[in-house]
Amino acid sequence: MQLESTVVPQTRPDEMVQLLDPAGHRHEDPLYGPIAAQLDAEALRAIYRDMVLTRAFDDEATALQRQGELGLWAQSLGQEGAQVGSAHALAGRDFVFPSYREHGVAVVRGLDPNLLLPVFRGVRHGGWDPAAHNFHLYTFVVGAHALHAVGYAMGVQRDGDVGTGDDARDRAVVAYFGDGSTSQGDVNEAMIFAASNNAPVVFFCQNNQWAISVPTTTQSPVPLVHRGAGFGIPSVRVDGNDALACYAVTRAALERARSGGGPTFIEAVTYRMGAHTTSDDPTRYRAGAEEESWRAKDPITRLRRYLEDERLADEAFFAALDDEAATRRDGTRAFCRALTGGPHTEMFDHVYTAAHPLVEEERAALAAYEAGFADAGPGAHDDPDPGAGAPADTRGAAREEVAR
Repeated sequence: MQLESTVVPQTRPDEMVQLLDPAGHRHEDPLYGPIAAQLDAEALRAIYRDMVLTRAFDDEATALQRQGELGLWAQSLGQEGAQVGSAHALAGRDFVFPSYREHGVAVVRGLDPNLLLPVFRGVRHGGWDPAAHNFHLYTFVVGAHALHAVGYAMGVQRDGDVGTGDDARDRAVVAYFGDGSTSQGDVNEAMIFAASNNAPVVFFCQNNQWAISVPTTTQSPVPLVHRGAGFGIPSVRVDGNDALACYAVTRAALERARSGGGPTFIEAVTYRMGAHTTSDDPTRYRAGAEEESWRAKDPITRLRRYLEDERLADEAFFAALDDEAATRRDGTRAFCRALTGGPHTEMFDHVYTAAHPLVEEERAALAAYEAGFADAGPGAHDDPDPGAGAPADTRGAAREEVAR
């Protein structure tokens, strides 16, 4: 669904785009209101459904980590509006570079969210094929993927897939990251390259107020939306708990990028209701009253109120969705507990797109090293002579290769 005319995002540092307030009341905006108005009842129910299912999955994954089934988990609790709303603006041909918390974006892109679990269980380095849904693997190095996104976007430019006017060809790229990432050099360098090359990329910053234990106000004395403007990138600030506004703002930015208009920086003001990760204890650095004030702005609650007030969904819809969410939780638990690791050598499978002699040499070295532990019975690992019983130099050479 092409916009009749591309909305040019404008830096609006003194106001925040909001189309749906916490009470579920609609507000108009001359730029973005007409875009959101194109969402019919079915589309609104789809956004609500994806938010509910994302939270069900996220809650179950958090519980699994607390029970020792996952090594770590990064909750998206409270950020579903920003993620799901913006992701619904994506076209299938667009490409997403997430950080490590974009579970809602994964759901919208059609990825089975259970495939996010292997890396957190420590049995895989990834878990899915990025090309299958144009959704890249999670990046745990804070902010690094912003550079990857811009590089990909510059490749899209060079492929001629920007500004042709052909909806089946033009495409854009989105990089999702948090407020803490804006303090990283990689993100700032990415914005330099994006601005200099007029790259078709959208920087979607989820300002959840806390970079682990550091508040946004400590990171920046002014709204983060000014970061984009500093690089000459059109920027907009949006209520990140308003799925409709996030959809409209992102859609306008994507249309602009695909048409050759260049990058956009979006600051989605939201709140991380949970911990940074399950290794974090937010009670040590923020007050319960702050959390309660944001709980009243919950993105799922406000959209439900709107659907109910406008009679766009009935009790049968909500009841069926509750059942679907329960099934999702059960499926996630069963999937996680059945996960096992593959052979260690599979870590070499996707280092390059084609076979590489150094990688194959390292694969063989690891295989030889591990084979040295399989040639004897119980107690073999306690042998005081690590080389006993092995072919000459095999173990030593393999260990040296792995160490190198």
